[in-house]
Amino acid sequence: MRYEGYGPGGVAVIVEALTDNRNRSASNVRAAFTKAGGAMGETGSVSFMFDRVGEIVYGAAAGDADTVMEAAIEAGADDVQSDENGHVIICAFEDIGDVTSALEKALGEAESVKTIWKPQTSTPVDEDRAQSILKLIATLEDDDDVQNVYANFEVDDETLAKLSAA
Repeated sequence: MRYEGYGPGGVAVIVEALTDNRNRSASNVRAAFTKAGGAMGETGSVSFMFDRVGEIVYGAAAGDADTVMEAAIEAGADDVQSDENGHVIICAFEDIGDVTSALEKALGEAESVKTIWKPQTSTPVDEDRAQSILKLIATLEDDDDVQNVYANFEVDDETLAKLSAA
C-alpha cells in the first residue's frame, strides 16, 4: 500500500506499507498525519512531486569518487554522490537491473540496491516545523506495517545539529 499526504509546513510525504489489514494501516497512518498537524491525501496527490528511481549504494572501499563515477556513467546511471562514507548511485527505475549488473562487474557487489521515491524539489523548513516533521516520520517508521517513508523537506545543517543535540 502507498499512502500520500502533507505534513506540517506543506511537506509532501509518501508512506509505503506492507500489511494484512488495510483498515488498520490506513487508520494508523491517518492518525499519525493528523496528530502532527498534517493531512492524508488521495493516491497521486503528492507522488507527482517525486521520481521513482533506483538507488545503488557502495561503501568507500569500492573505489575513489572518480573510479565510481566513471563506472556509473559507463553503466548508464543518472547521478553519483560520493563522500567519505561511500557512494550513492541513482538510475532510472526501469534500468536498475542493467545498471546494477554493469556496476557489479566493475566494482563488485553493492551494499544495497533498492527503488526509492526521490523528491524533484525540496521544501525548506524552520526549526519548529523540522521538529514536527521528524516526529511524524519517526511515528510512521515505528508502525510495524510501514516499510519506507519519503519526504521532500530540507533542513539546514545548523538546525539539524540543534535538533540532534536535543
